[in-house]
Amino acid sequence: MKKSCAEVIDYFIADQLAKGKSKNTAKTYRQTLSSFADWLTAAGGDIDDLTRHDVQSYVKHLQEAGKSAATIGKVFACLSVFSRFLGRPGAVENVRIPEQRKKRNIAPQSLERNERNRLLREVERDGNLRDIAITYLLLLTGLRVSELCALNRSDVVIGERSGKVTVRDGKGGIARTVPLSAEARLYLTKYLATRTDSKKALFLSNFKDSERIAARTIQHMLKKYGVHPHKLRHTFCRELVSAGVDIATVAELAGHADINVTRRYAMPNEAELERVIDRAFS
Repeated sequence: MKKSCAEVIDYFIADQLAKGKSKNTAKTYRQTLSSFADWLTAAGGDIDDLTRHDVQSYVKHLQEAGKSAATIGKVFACLSVFSRFLGRPGAVENVRIPEQRKKRNIAPQSLERNERNRLLREVERDGNLRDIAITYLLLLTGLRVSELCALNRSDVVIGERSGKVTVRDGKGGIARTVPLSAEARLYLTKYLATRTDSKKALFLSNFKDSERIAARTIQHMLKKYGVHPHKLRHTFCRELVSAGVDIATVAELAGHADINVTRRYAMPNEAELERVIDRAFS
């Protein structure tokens, strides 16, 4: 009996989880494959009988839709794993995908001091204590947004002169503890003082108080201020490196398994390169 697209994807996700893939990776795979399946069905294809033509055509569709080379590369990586699961590795052989420009010698984009001050000023003016605490925590701990969403109240310890937050299951399953600065402790304390419930999650949805906050909610909240959560993490790492903190310590605080990822923060960013050119040729 022929399986539906949804059933095939369900079997694939179950297989990946059984092989040790994280829930976040499985969620990304599901979203990617659901979009691909919708497109494939409309194009007259069959996900259970995947062909190289299907994959190449989808890559072309994504390019025409204006997707970046990095995004297409991630989609193709997912389809490569999926095609092997189906027993059809030929479906991704010699598929042409746009080349990604490597920026190994440029630091990831972070907030300039004025941008950071503007963000904090605006989020404080809006007065939502939960959103203020989230913004300060992301900026002053460098947590990934998925790590922040997974936090429980018991993961935060706040004392009179110190505090810490424990990430129980970071990327790659690695746990770590990050100290909390005075400002992070201040706004977390203010937020927690408003909580009269007994829910264990540190941050709850505004719309469904019984539910843990979702990454999409945080992304949407920060989008109002023109910021993506990744930029706050990058700013945390960049500030530490600029302050002279050694790379190994920054890697530990950020939860980087590969220290070479951390070394990128010691490189100039695009804005700094532009200023160098302006000074040299103005």
